[in-house]
Amino acid sequence: MKPIPLILVAVAIVIIAPFIYMPFVETRDPQLGDLPWQIEVADDGTARALGFTLGANTLGDARARYGEELEIAIVTPKDGKSSLEGYNGSTKAGFITGRLVVTADLPAQLIAAMRERAVKTEFMESTTRKATLHPEDLPAALAAPIAALGFIPTANLDAPTILERFGEPAERFKGAGQQEHFLYPALGLGITLDPDGKELLQYVAPRDFERLRAPLLATRQDAAAGEAPPAQ
Repeated sequence: MKPIPLILVAVAIVIIAPFIYMPFVETRDPQLGDLPWQIEVADDGTARALGFTLGANTLGDARARYGEELEIAIVTPKDGKSSLEGYNGSTKAGFITGRLVVTADLPAQLIAAMRERAVKTEFMESTTRKATLHPEDLPAALAAPIAALGFIPTANLDAPTILERFGEPAERFKGAGQQEHFLYPALGLGITLDPDGKELLQYVAPRDFERLRAPLLATRQDAAAGEAPPAQ
């Protein structure tokens, strides 16, 4: 077999490199489904994103798709309310890789009861606690509908890429620190751009968008208060 000429190797690198370092570029392959920007909105105010229909598919559907790689637990941030979540540290949305958080819709009282029966509680990041469910609570957890999805892409995003892939947002504003929020209520999507950390894409049913918007808006107000000049 003859060796491949170096000029052909160089040309191949030039062609392939953009797809390695720019995973959010346009693709024409119709077989690549569940990409982050492929959101299907229904007339009833629900939406399908990342392969799941929010409010219809369940945590059990996510477990069926990812198996034991989807870790299910009750997560409680400091001074925050507990939520039942599934976490997959290595998932694919089409050809985009990242981390996925699946938040279930359950009454707060039921989540609190599950937390009390948890077989183990440990700290995650900082003061956030993670409670491992008691086996008897797992069936109820798996039956819970999916309320929200959070996707943290491995690739870093910037504002031009967000605008190209998702279009002009209905709202765009500064948040805490250097964060910037892009809100798409018609899609049930909120994107947090963070130059100092990782970007976060949050999906909810469009009819429930205020549940996503309200806490983000609070960070806008906090940021504005921090920039306000001191009172004379």
